[in-house]
Formats: sequence, C-alpha cells, structure tokens
Amino acid sequence: MKERELQEESRPQEELFFLGDSGVKHGHLTSNHDEYWVEEAYLQGQGDNVHYFGINLSKRRLTFFLIILFFGVFILFTRSAYLQVIKVDEYLSMAENNRIRVYYLQAPRGIIYDRNQIALVRNVANFSLFITPVDFPHDKDKQDEMKQILTQYFNNPVVTEEFDKILSLTPQRKEYYQPHAVINSIDYDDAIRLRLASADMAGVSVGVTHQREYLMASDNAQDYWHNSLAHVLGYVGKVSQDEYDEFGDDGYLFNDIIGKSGLEKSYETILRGVYGRKQIEVDSMGKEKKIIAQDEIVKGENLILSVDYNMQTKLEELIRATLIKENLTTGVGVVQNPQTGEILALVSLPSFNNNVFVAGITAEEYNILLQDENKPLFNRAISGEYPSGSTIKPMIAAAALQEGIITVATSFLSTGGIRIYEWFFPDWRAGGHGVTDVKKALADSVNTFFYIIGGGYNDFDGLGNKKMKQYGELFGFNQKTGIDLPGERSGFLPDEDWKQLVKNEPWYIGDTYHMAIGQGDVLATPLQIANYTSAIANGGTLYRPRLIHSLMKTETGDIQEVLPQIIRTGFIDQKNLDIVKQGMRQSVMIGSSRSLSNLPIPAAGKTGTAQWGGEDDVPHAWFTSFAPYDNPELTVTILIEEGKEGSETAAPIARDFYSWYYSEYINR
Repeated sequence: MKERELQEESRPQEELFFLGDSGVKHGHLTSNHDEYWVEEAYLQGQGDNVHYFGINLSKRRLTFFLIILFFGVFILFTRSAYLQVIKVDEYLSMAENNRIRVYYLQAPRGIIYDRNQIALVRNVANFSLFITPVDFPHDKDKQDEMKQILTQYFNNPVVTEEFDKILSLTPQRKEYYQPHAVINSIDYDDAIRLRLASADMAGVSVGVTHQREYLMASDNAQDYWHNSLAHVLGYVGKVSQDEYDEFGDDGYLFNDIIGKSGLEKSYETILRGVYGRKQIEVDSMGKEKKIIAQDEIVKGENLILSVDYNMQTKLEELIRATLIKENLTTGVGVVQNPQTGEILALVSLPSFNNNVFVAGITAEEYNILLQDENKPLFNRAISGEYPSGSTIKPMIAAAALQEGIITVATSFLSTGGIRIYEWFFPDWRAGGHGVTDVKKALADSVNTFFYIIGGGYNDFDGLGNKKMKQYGELFGFNQKTGIDLPGERSGFLPDEDWKQLVKNEPWYIGDTYHMAIGQGDVLATPLQIANYTSAIANGGTLYRPRLIHSLMKTETGDIQEVLPQIIRTGFIDQKNLDIVKQGMRQSVMIGSSRSLSNLPIPAAGKTGTAQWGGEDDVPHAWFTSFAPYDNPELTVTILIEEGKEGSETAAPIARDFYSWYYSEYINR
C-alpha cells in the first residue's frame, strides 16, 4: 500500500487526473482506476464496481449530431417565427373575434310607390332566429341536438337547408363571426319561447329583421289571378353562391337579401341602401355585453313608379273577367302614356304570389311553378313573342307613304285575295272589300292592299322585304325596347339571308306578303306593339318605355323626376302619320274596331288576328289603340292568347277600360 502511494506521489501534479488511453475502454473505467482514483472515502468496500462515464464520440459522430441539432433548432425557430410574425394577425383576429365582434346592421330597402304614392311594397319588422357559426357547437351530435330543438316549431325544409349552409362556413371567412338568420317571420309567442331557450345556447339569438311585403298579393299562395304587379315588382330572396361570388365585393354579405326579378332586381343598387356596423363585446357564449362603437345604416331610396295602381287593378280585372268568360288562361295588357313613354299599367296573367319567395321557397315548390303549363312566372308583356297579325299594318302603311310607294289617293281592288301561280293569299272577307285606299285598308284590315304595297303585284312595286324590315326597326321592332325590367325579348323580323341560313330556303314572294300582314316569321312582344302605337299617336317620337316616374330620398323626402328618353324621332313625316291615324280612327268608327265607336272619348285603333302553329290552332286576339284621338293621353294594347278574333275578344277590353278611364279621370 505504501509502495503504491509513493508511486502516485511521484506522478507530476498536472497529470493528477491522467488516465491514459489504456485506462478507458468503451466509455468505462477499468477496475484498477476505479479502485484507486475514485474517492475511496465513499467507495470503500465497493471493489470492482464499474461506473458509466459517457459515450466516446468520434469527430464524425459529433459532426453528425451537431447537424441534427442545428436542423431541429432551425425548424423550431422558423415555426415560432411563422406563428408569431406571419400568422400573428390572423390568430390575434381569431382571439379578438372571440371577444370583440363587428356585426353588420341590415339597411331597410326602399319603399315602392305607384305614381300617386300609394305603397305597393313595404318593409315589415319581424322576429328572426340567428346563428353565429363561431359560437355554435362544433360537435356534430351537439349540432344535431340543437337543430332539433330550434326547428321543432318549424317543419320547413328551407330551415334545414339554411342551417347546413351557415354551419358550413369556415373560420377563414369573415361571415363565420357574423350572426345569420335561419328562420324568419317568427310569430310573437314562438319568438318569446325561442328567446328564452336560446339564452343558454351558445351562438343562438333572436332578433328583428325587415322583410318585404307585396301589398297587392293575396293571402292565397296559389292565387295566380289577383297580383298582376308581381311581374313588375318582382321579388327578393337570399343571395345565391353565384350572386355572392359576383357581387360580394359590392358590400353583400353571405346569406344577404338581393333583388331576384322585376324592379327589385333592376333597381337593386338604389333600393338596398348601405349596411350599418356595430362593434360589440361578447361573452364566452357569444352574447352581447356592450356596444363599443356603431356606424348608422343608410336606408335605400324609394321608387315612385309611373304605374297607376287603379289603372293596373282595373285592367287586370277586365282581362281576368274575359279569360273566365271565354274559358281561357292567358292575357296581356299594356297602358302607356304616348307623350312620355311611361308605363301606366302592365298586366300579364296568370301571375304569381311574390310573397311566397320572401320567407323562402323550397326547390319542390319552385319547380311546381316552373312546370305549370300556364307559366305564371313568365312575363308575357315583355318576354312573350307572338305573330303581330294585323297590328303591324299601320307601320307598313306609314312606310309605304314615307317611301312614296302610295299616296292617300292610291287604291286597289280587293276581290277576296291574290293568286300567284298555284298559291292563293286571301282576304279575311271571302268576297273581298272592293276598291280600297289606305284609310279603308286600315279600317277594314284589308289584306290585299297590304300584300300589294308590301310585296308588289303585276306592274306595281311594293316596299319589299328590306324596306319593311328597315321601317320596322325604326318603329322599334326586332330589338328590345329598353324597358327597365330584366328578361325582355326583342321579337323578330325575318329577311332573305336569315331564311337561307336557318331554313336553307330562298325567299319567296309569299314570305313578303306574309310579312306585310304580320304573319310568317314575324314576332313581336305586346310592349313593342304598344310602344310603336304610341309613336304613331304622338306624331313620330319613339320613347324608351319606363316604369319609374321619380326617385325619393328616404331621409328628406326630396323627389328627383326621371326624364323621358327619346330613342328616335322624325323618321316619318307628320302628314303621313296623320293619314295612318285617320285610318285607325276610321277603324273605330266604321271598321273592325267599331265596338269602341260609342265611347265618350274619341279613340283610334287596329285589330289583329294572329295565326300561329298549325291550321287547327286557335289564333291570338290583338287590339292596339290610343285616345283621345286629337290629343292622346293613353295607348292601350291587349293580347288574349287563343282569343280568336281581335275585334271580338281584345277590343272590348280596351273599350271598357277607356270608358272607366273617362268616368274616373276626366269626367269627375
């Protein structure tokens, strides 16, 4: 023992802890060093215990370890930077949205009035159930349980659809933090019950919304005969996904209300107003605690229509009575001010109840309307395209006079029709009308006269297809009138190129003859017929038809009148129009329109019986007119589908309307 101590004392001081390469093997101390250099005061009696000293890392292993460590630290650092720098706004926003919310406040839409400021549409305050997705339970079972509780009062598939639509929102969308109405028009008792029940439901609340009510609509959702203004006013509904994608940047919200048809759609930007905003603090269940700040709403502007409510309801009543009497289903009426182009009444029957769309309509209910053979959603006044029949003859006469093809003295002999080789083109009167000038031709609707001035006969050159089409377009045919309603159609005037391209047939003289009497491939809308009749009545000015008389500021009541818009004027000389008007007046006095001859106000008109389809199809009945004759205030155009003769079915409706107008507006 002493010998060992002497050996160790002889070791240099700086090598006090020297082990030597042989003293370490695979990270363990050999037993002899364990015995002598680990403090014997604590290890006496432990003998050959082996103590773990660590791993002997080579330089290569150490480098590899440091690389792994570096990449681990780098990943942690970049992830931390991403969360704390790049995503900080999003996460702060999400956190803040759990406490501070910005809710949008619905702006009431503008009211729609008739020209005498009779309200046709109003906003009705009603209770609605709201869901806020961020606060609503995210567990599917809990969601289904709450949906069942909330919808027990409302057995309506639309409600379920709305729930699913709203709960599909994700946190990345701003609407995720907004309350959305899923049930509207809740009655007072149910609203109280729901309010009490929702107090303990996260993300559920009951509030007040403004809902459209169309005042002409009956309480019967299936009544298609007492709400002709539905096609004019249209209706509103929830914004679709396509509409949201298109208009979302214009201030629309998910599940917002938007005009879907009629004036509600045409004047959407004017009627809708501007949303207000309310910044609030909410509790853990999303319930409002206090208001922090608020921007007030801007109400939509009011519309004052050119439509006269009393004229609208009277014309609807007269057309409906005729349809019932004749066992028919479809009819149209247009009343226009020929001096301004304003529409005073626009009736298309059958119609529909636009209130059913406001509360929500199922796909099944909507398909029933679409598949109805009478097409109640179809606005025939502006979109129905029909053979014009003889109502086009005043235009053909004006064109022939303007081109010098005829004069007021030009006459032809009507013997019952014209024969061209094996083809015969008849008059409506089998024996003919005798010697006929332009006024008589208009009064008696003599086809032979218009065959000749339209297509020529023997040595007489008529207008021809191109000239008839040219003048037709000057009077507004073959193009949209530009009325402020969506869905208008342009009608059609055929020509040689079209027939060759579409039918692969040449143009025949018979095509020209048919065009001259409004048959063949000629198509026109009732509005086009009314508008062109107004151009004749007012002396040659074609106006753009319009339904808006003025705009009213909601807050101040200030009214801004909408001025008439002239499409074109002066395209027919006044003297030639006077001749045409005289012929139309003669039609009322002694011709096909003589059912109007005893009116207290002098009128002028033109009947039409329009063949369509096959020989067995019943013709459409037309009548177009204006009154008073010397200073026209009204143009009245009537179409009864499959109404047979215009003189028998359509003209009496106009007669009764003029008689009523005289008693209500002139002789009061």
